This record gives sequence, C-alpha cells and structure tokens, in this order.
Amino acid sequence: MRKILFALPLLLCATPAFAQEAPPQLPPELTDPATAQRLAGAMQALSHALLNMRVGEMQAALEGRPATPAERNVTVRDLARRDDPDFDRHFEHKMAKVGPTMQRSMQALNQALPVMMRDLKDAQKSLERAVSNLPDPNYPKR
Repeated sequence: MRKILFALPLLLCATPAFAQEAPPQLPPELTDPATAQRLAGAMQALSHALLNMRVGEMQAALEGRPATPAERNVTVRDLARRDDPDFDRHFEHKMAKVGPTMQRSMQALNQALPVMMRDLKDAQKSLERAVSNLPDPNYPKR
C-alpha cells in the first residue's frame, strides 16, 4: 500500500513533457525591442477598446430596471472615473511603462531560461531514477 502511495504522484507526472528538448533561449523575435513595443501598442489599443465599452444598459438590467437615456452611454471609463478623477492620466502613465517593462521581462526570462532548462533536465533524471527503483508490479510475491 505504501509503495502505491509513493508511486502514484510519480505516475501522474507528465514525464514526456520533461523529456522533450526545448530551445535554450527565446526566439529572437521575442527578445527584439520592437516586438515589445508592438505588443505594448496592441495592449494599449485593447485597453482603450475595453474602456470605451458601454455598460450602462447592462448595469440597469442587473439592477432589474430599464436604462435611462443617460445610462445607455455609460462606459467602463466613466465608471473608473467615479473612483479616480485622474483616471485617464494615471492610465496613460501606466500604459507608457508597459513597453519597457515587457522588454525587461523578456530579457530576464531569456537569461533565466538556460538555468531553468538545466533544472528541468535534472528533475527528469531524478524522476527516471526514482521510477527505475520501483518494484515490478508483475513480479511474483513470496
């Protein structure tokens, strides 16, 4: 019984995932600063689209009443401004930081990737050693 409890977590591990070879570094397209800027621009466009989404009618429907003409034009941005009068300025300031932050993150990941891959290979070897020491379940018991 104890052997089964020990072996069960090992059997549930996805050992083929550890066995696959992965590149030691990120592709150059991901480490390019221009890619980070394009991703930041896309995030900014998506954020603006989300902020301009009209939600007034949905809010009135959730409250179980018909929406007034003024509520029909309420957006997510309007709701955010209720809590923070300087929301637009704060939002643009945060969006300006996204590109450089993404670039630093990609560089850090690229530097850490070889160590992570080495550790995964070490974990794979340890799992293989542990599994090789498990008794054969078909071996006759005495």
